Amino acid sequence: MQQSNTYVIVFSAILTIVLGGLLSLANQGLKPMQQKSVELDTKKKILSAVTDLKGKKGNEILELYGQTIESIVVNLDGDPVEKDEKGSDIEAEKVNIAKNFKKAPEDRMYPVFKYHKAGDKDAVEAYIFPVYGKGLWGPIWGFIALETDLNTIKGTSFDHKSETPGLGSRITSTEVRNRYNGKKVFDDSGNLVSISMLKGENNSPNVLDDHHIDGLSGATLTAYGVNDMLDSYFKYYQGYINKLKNATEKVALLY
Repeated sequence: MQQSNTYVIVFSAILTIVLGGLLSLANQGLKPMQQKSVELDTKKKILSAVTDLKGKKGNEILELYGQTIESIVVNLDGDPVEKDEKGSDIEAEKVNIAKNFKKAPEDRMYPVFKYHKAGDKDAVEAYIFPVYGKGLWGPIWGFIALETDLNTIKGTSFDHKSETPGLGSRITSTEVRNRYNGKKVFDDSGNLVSISMLKGENNSPNVLDDHHIDGLSGATLTAYGVNDMLDSYFKYYQGYINKLKNATEKVALLY
């Protein structure tokens, strides 16, 4: 039996409302799980810059994070920031680096994660800084860990959205990440130099000094994107690094 146009319209509207409501309820029900998944992924990447998580899963990673990471947020000058524009408390883990990237550097919030011995916040072993930039096909991001000298790379953790498999995507590989270990951010005079991937791969050891590592074959533009990302963010965090160095030197003079 053929239905009237009014019936069809009303039936479609009711069906749309019902299905929309069910989808909304499903989304609300899954939201806590989604938030925990995002939290786990973020904390896993932060820890991956300083320690091997092989064999650890889920709650083990979250427990390790709680035992070994203390976080703060600073501004471009390196001063602590405790409240956002609305007066709410700021949590470093909840700062959206991608959204911050769209703002002018002086308007951004910069999370800092201090890695310390389990249960002893004063025994800091490394400082971890989030970084964000542009690769060949889309955004790239990660975490860079510095030793307590605030100069030597302890470890890295990189990720990307759409770099070419087997080429630019290799920035996530242990092989490429390990090339940064032990490299220096500042030169002997204290000038910020950063660390750069060279063009091409299998370069002569003579050019792989404290500030240069081997590049990525077939992925020069991705490598340059990583270089720009690191150079930019070391500059953004330089205010905090300098203040921390000065504070450490003053304490050392007292003894």
